[in-house]
Amino acid sequence: MAPKPRTDRSAAPLHVVILAAGQGTRMRSALPKVLHPIAGRPMLEHVLATAQSLGAACCHVVVGHGAETLRAWLATAHAGATDLQLAVQAEQLGTAHAVQQAMPNIPDEARVLILYGDVPLIQADTLQALLQVSGDGLGVLTAVAPDPYGYGRIVRSAAGAVQRIVEEKDATPAQRRIAEINTGVLTAPARRLRTWLDKVGNDNAKREFYLTDVVKLASRDRVRLRTVAAESLEEVLGVNDRVQLAAQERAWQRRQALAMMRQGVGIRDAERFDLRGSLLCGQDVHLDVGVVIEGEVELGDHVHVGAYTVLRNVKIGAGTHVESHSVLDSAIVGRGCRIGPFARLRPDTRLADQVHVGNFVEIKKSTLGEGSKANHLAYLGDARIGSRVNVGAGVITCNYDGVNKHPTVIGDGAFIGTDTQLIAPVTIGAGAYIAAGSSIAMDAPADQLTICRAREQRSLPGWKRPKKQ
Repeated sequence: MAPKPRTDRSAAPLHVVILAAGQGTRMRSALPKVLHPIAGRPMLEHVLATAQSLGAACCHVVVGHGAETLRAWLATAHAGATDLQLAVQAEQLGTAHAVQQAMPNIPDEARVLILYGDVPLIQADTLQALLQVSGDGLGVLTAVAPDPYGYGRIVRSAAGAVQRIVEEKDATPAQRRIAEINTGVLTAPARRLRTWLDKVGNDNAKREFYLTDVVKLASRDRVRLRTVAAESLEEVLGVNDRVQLAAQERAWQRRQALAMMRQGVGIRDAERFDLRGSLLCGQDVHLDVGVVIEGEVELGDHVHVGAYTVLRNVKIGAGTHVESHSVLDSAIVGRGCRIGPFARLRPDTRLADQVHVGNFVEIKKSTLGEGSKANHLAYLGDARIGSRVNVGAGVITCNYDGVNKHPTVIGDGAFIGTDTQLIAPVTIGAGAYIAAGSSIAMDAPADQLTICRAREQRSLPGWKRPKKQ
């Protein structure tokens, strides 16, 4: 459960600084690193959402490489936001220098929380705990790493008090054996943080201004320092290349799958499930391996979704079975339907209850009434189909004339024979029977057989099969 936003009006306003200025060269991409997606959303979007869930008065995004791309994305994704500001780090001189670029827009009475745009799995509960224990002092988020290589180490006194953070390149062999690492996430009062940042030097192996030096300065000033350890290492891991991006994607997906399973959703394999939006489920819903959820999806009671199916912005009624390898996009499906395998429902498709849509059937911007069937190899576009209609194999609605789309209307109880073309605009009356192999370009009356085929069938004696030259 997400923590409740800060509601104490007397408390210092929370300002979150999100560092997003890195070049991300190891991603080998023209896209700024923080815009690479986790679960279909940019990493930066995940961090912003977490910060906003804490009740932040303002989020300050520090950009550098790819600044114009980031600025354009923020202007689109967060258009009109008054609680979001950009700061530009023209030269990448270190994390302390990056934070300094945001400080002019942060009031002295604020509390500052430092986050990172490439650490997308950070949890609001963890940050809330850090804010609570730090009070008006300095708070540092740590973690224990089995292999701490590359991370700054937390150096403590014999009594356990944090003395400083030592970066990998500046650490002694003994310090490199320390398993407790710095995550980079910290919180401090804005007035004190501003003073400490001004005192940070760059006397280190990389000649950069490290944010971690703030810990040493706070210790010298005898400011209370508190640490909170993240429950899992994966929530504080940063992303520097596509291997790490894939690992964090799977960690995020695993977390969502386990949470839904605890709520009663049957997921065949948590390692082969992808949620890229929101999922609302009734009771006894079952999802086979490789199911992908995008946008807003709602599944009624006893819905079964087959392997390697994509559901995007759909609502599916109770008792419906979607067989494997189907794609449902922006459709509404009734109760007790059977769909697939290898079916495709395109946007603005509406299926009433007990509809059957079989393998290799594509439906676009059409409605099918209760109990209607299109069991295989059909295309239905811009059609209004009544109840109890049978659509045979190979039936297509010829709805496009090269410029405009035209409607096809089929009345209740009609039977459309195999390999029929319905050349729109056309209406098939209720109870009509269209003979197989017909090309129907005019309205067909209700309760009658309509047939439109070539008048003559011939066989040619002496005909010889063509041969390759």
